[in-house]
Amino acid sequence: MAALLSSLRLAANGPREVLRAATLVAAWLPNVIQARQPLASLASPSAEHMPVTAARFVDARAAGLAPITMAYERHGTGEPVVLLHGIGHHRRAWDAVVPHLIAERETIAVDLPGFGQSPDLPASVPRDLPAAVAALGAVFTALRLDRPHVVGHSLGGLIALRLGQAGLARSVTALAPAGFWTPAERRQAFGMLAAAWCGTRMLPDGALERLSRTAAGHAVLTGTLYGQSGLCPPETVLAGLRALREARGFTATLRAGRASDLFSGDMPDIPVTIAWGTCDRILPAHQAERALARIPRARLVWLPGCGHVPMNDAPEPVADLILTTSRSDVAGAGKPR
Repeated sequence: MAALLSSLRLAANGPREVLRAATLVAAWLPNVIQARQPLASLASPSAEHMPVTAARFVDARAAGLAPITMAYERHGTGEPVVLLHGIGHHRRAWDAVVPHLIAERETIAVDLPGFGQSPDLPASVPRDLPAAVAALGAVFTALRLDRPHVVGHSLGGLIALRLGQAGLARSVTALAPAGFWTPAERRQAFGMLAAAWCGTRMLPDGALERLSRTAAGHAVLTGTLYGQSGLCPPETVLAGLRALREARGFTATLRAGRASDLFSGDMPDIPVTIAWGTCDRILPAHQAERALARIPRARLVWLPGCGHVPMNDAPEPVADLILTTSRSDVAGAGKPR
């Protein structure tokens, strides 16, 4: 695992190092297939996951923009909660969390444009945060959602905060939101993500599937993302890797993420929770303090032992903090707990 992390960190040094890191990873991973220890002993027997269901599609058009189409799933009853995934992921990122929400909330998990089953943005639509907020506002209208609660992870967390800022969200829960980095931290995060994307594209699907079902391969494939990789079922790992490999909007979204001041200005007086895994290797946990400095009324919650994707590391605590935030009528006190 240390060798993998070292090779991925090389990618922060520029495009050549991204390719070098991806090549090293792709060359090394097939050797791991020889470690045939099954993963069944590592998987959590009590983990709940949503059954795979067919996507529904919604067409929406924001003022001044070309129409877009987004894939989504809707489950449960109660006040609506929109779930936004991170870069290179898809709506199934929330599968382990949704079962803990649907008794009290209607969940709407979406594939952002260019990810999962959603078509990429039309060429005329800017790939920036104002356009993303306007497009999602139009999607909310098309789905008859009046200021839903919004939950986002990484890129989705940043978008969720911007939706709250625009007055389109009743509450916001942001898990390791993007955008609160230094330039060096951004380069490292983008380099690691780009190397992982390149690596999935270099390996045949059969190799990815075999790797996801062995203990050593599972740890290699998920170690940079999860704090407790053994809790993530092989099917979820494989679906996530395929989503990353097939993400049509990946490189353009990375380029757009180089913009400065991704989040600035005031946040309306709505409940906001920022949660961060203490073992996040992609966006280190100290970035949470910068987020809190920008949004001082937010509640900061640490997720001990969780990596960058806490939805799989700790689905029940994540669901609890979503429910707590969505039940609140007042902004948080800003103090971590």
